[in-house]
Amino acid sequence: MARWCYRHRLVVLLLWVGALLGLGFSASAAGTNYANVFSLPDTDSKSAYDLMEKAFPNTSGDTDTVVWKVDRGSVRDQAVRSRIAPALDRIAKMPGVGAVTSPYAGKQGAAQISGDGRIAYAQLTFAKRANEVPKDLVQNVMDTAQDARKSGLHVELGGQAIQRVQEPPQGLSEMVGIVAAAVVLFLAFGSFFAMMLPIAIAVFGVGMGLFSTQLLSHTTDIPDIAPLLASLIGLGVGIDYALFIVTRHRRGILRGLDPEESAVTALNTSGRAVLFAGGTVCIALAGMLVTRLRFLDGVVIGTSLTVVLSVMAATTLLPALLGFLGPRVLSRRQRRKLAAEGPEPERASGLAARWSTNVEKRPRRIAALALVVMAVLAIPVLSLRLGATDQGNDDAKTTTRKAYDLLAEGFGPGFNGPLQVVSESGDTATLVKGLESTPGVARVAALPPAQGVTVIQVVPKTSPQSKETDHLIDTLRDEVIPKAGANAHVGGVTAVSKDFASVTGDRLPLFIATIIGLGFLLLLIAFRSLVVPLTAALMNLIAAAASFGVLVAVFQWGWGLDLLGLGKEGPINAFLPVIMLSLLFGLSMDYQVFLVSRMHEEWVHTRDNARAVRVGLAETSRVINSAALIMVCVFLAFVLSGDSGAAMAGVGLAAAVALDAFVLRTALVPAAMHLLGDANWWLPAWLEKRLPHLAVEPGEEAEPEPGEGPASVVHGFIRTADGEPVDGASVTLLSQGGRRLDRVTSLADGSYIVSVPAPGTYLLATSATSYGSRAAQVEVTDGPLVYDVELAEGEVDAVN
Repeated sequence: MARWCYRHRLVVLLLWVGALLGLGFSASAAGTNYANVFSLPDTDSKSAYDLMEKAFPNTSGDTDTVVWKVDRGSVRDQAVRSRIAPALDRIAKMPGVGAVTSPYAGKQGAAQISGDGRIAYAQLTFAKRANEVPKDLVQNVMDTAQDARKSGLHVELGGQAIQRVQEPPQGLSEMVGIVAAAVVLFLAFGSFFAMMLPIAIAVFGVGMGLFSTQLLSHTTDIPDIAPLLASLIGLGVGIDYALFIVTRHRRGILRGLDPEESAVTALNTSGRAVLFAGGTVCIALAGMLVTRLRFLDGVVIGTSLTVVLSVMAATTLLPALLGFLGPRVLSRRQRRKLAAEGPEPERASGLAARWSTNVEKRPRRIAALALVVMAVLAIPVLSLRLGATDQGNDDAKTTTRKAYDLLAEGFGPGFNGPLQVVSESGDTATLVKGLESTPGVARVAALPPAQGVTVIQVVPKTSPQSKETDHLIDTLRDEVIPKAGANAHVGGVTAVSKDFASVTGDRLPLFIATIIGLGFLLLLIAFRSLVVPLTAALMNLIAAAASFGVLVAVFQWGWGLDLLGLGKEGPINAFLPVIMLSLLFGLSMDYQVFLVSRMHEEWVHTRDNARAVRVGLAETSRVINSAALIMVCVFLAFVLSGDSGAAMAGVGLAAAVALDAFVLRTALVPAAMHLLGDANWWLPAWLEKRLPHLAVEPGEEAEPEPGEGPASVVHGFIRTADGEPVDGASVTLLSQGGRRLDRVTSLADGSYIVSVPAPGTYLLATSATSYGSRAAQVEVTDGPLVYDVELAEGEVDAVN
């Protein structure tokens, strides 16, 4: 497939461009129809909502608030009324505004003025839901209300529709993420064309994913946070997947391969790992479905579709683009060096090789240090509290936060999150008295009954996000309502958030077990090992604990919130653990697959665990760290999105990816694999026979039999660069397919001799604990072959 795409590159490019433009045109013509559907069956707040819908079916439009405060005097003063009342009248006449409830409209409006007379509010109801209200209309409402301001008179607005207008321009976070990724890629590649390849793949994958999700929003319920999360994960994996393939392709050209053969080889090795990694991400995302929270179904659809399209772009469009570039995928300096000096030898050197050798020498010390770092970062997770963010968590400079604070100042902290006790039978008067006498309740007001249903508004004394409000809800449900003998339920946004957090917390263990189990099964089939998937599962849990620790420290404890401009601390969004764990487990599995697939490739050839781990880490650590740095930039850019959920997910995932790549995959995992030795690749024989075969690495070519003739030997000396003999070096002779034929240890004078079954081409792998390792092809003819090997410290040859 890679060869076909490379040779028919113009056709492939035109098909992708046509598909992107076609989907974009269709999506823009159809518009958006995102819907936030919180379906919490068998919860008290859902029962309250169903009763309210039955009694008040026409309360659909979004309700926002205009709040004003005077520094001196009262809001009832004529000077204030003469500015506010005309503004409210103009707002009420705007097309799309259903009604405006003013505090100046008779006795009923008196409740909308604070006790000291300095703060008042008006409620305005739009004809549509917040996400359907045109932004121009909302902006007109804001401008009209704020024009009434003067010295000593403050006017602010709050509500969902208002919040949408004050968000940064759509696409800003994506653009910042792409620019940051481009800088990292240019530093890594040193070539403008090579830098543009991963960016182009990500743009195609994310663009088509977002357009497809937008079209699907007309046929199924997709929440408005889904496209934001889809672009977040799509940009990360799209750039990363292309980066892995392009890195392998560039290495192939530098080692003397023709550009077409190099592209085919890159797709047949790294491309397979990309396909497998993309599958693990989608499976981890699909794990959200076991929570049976309808809100998350649309998130699964949007994010999985974007990942699938990013994988398709990396495996079909990328080889076509590589065909257009040819050798220009290298920098000018690399092309000049290749022309002057010829192909590079197959060896990993420099910092990556030195670090790999260091991990092999000190695995216990490095593993212990990495574990201590992760454990310290995980400590805050012990105080994790799930809930919901509201406009009280917005940045202090925003009008929504100012309106929230003014309402809390004038009418009490609980005013921003009233509870609704919905009763359909029983003694309502007794229930109201019971509610009024309950500790923690500030005000109680019963609305006129409709169709046998009575709604009682209960304003707590504490804020919607406080633990005391949670305890109050439990008290009302468990004690007050049963004591009054009423058939009533506690609803409202605050109660829904509490129930959502409870349901999520109850289903989290099943969800974690599902995605860990599926990931374990995939790695078991791919790497034919029990220990590798067990290690991966354990590392994923460690990464999750540490990343949630960072999240709690930042968003719940407030460390660095002012620096990031993210408003006020509060509980962690209840839906975030499920979404974040899905993405984290998928991305962690990516790095595990890329790291271990290279180790497994080496293990299959040499059956030397120390060498396999050393070579795998030396060859992949640099690209994994570059990929992680790109993802961190992309995820942190979503702090600019203006959406608190996306900002939390961005910070959490940035921390998770950084810890996973820089601590776990480059330190703890290889150190643990060195300590475990050959046990890494252990699989019971009975299980080996029953497992299906799923190759992450390309299959071996049919191995030619060595030519007929007499048996022979390869012999020589193992020496250092200074000519000193190396005692105890391991020398292994392998067939071209990786089958071990003989293995010996060098003597005190450095000499060795291995048996050769017949003339032919073989692989000779040499390694010593205190030195590097070498692997080279040797051609044996009729007689014995003399072959001396020189070992140098900090240098690792790769078997390819």
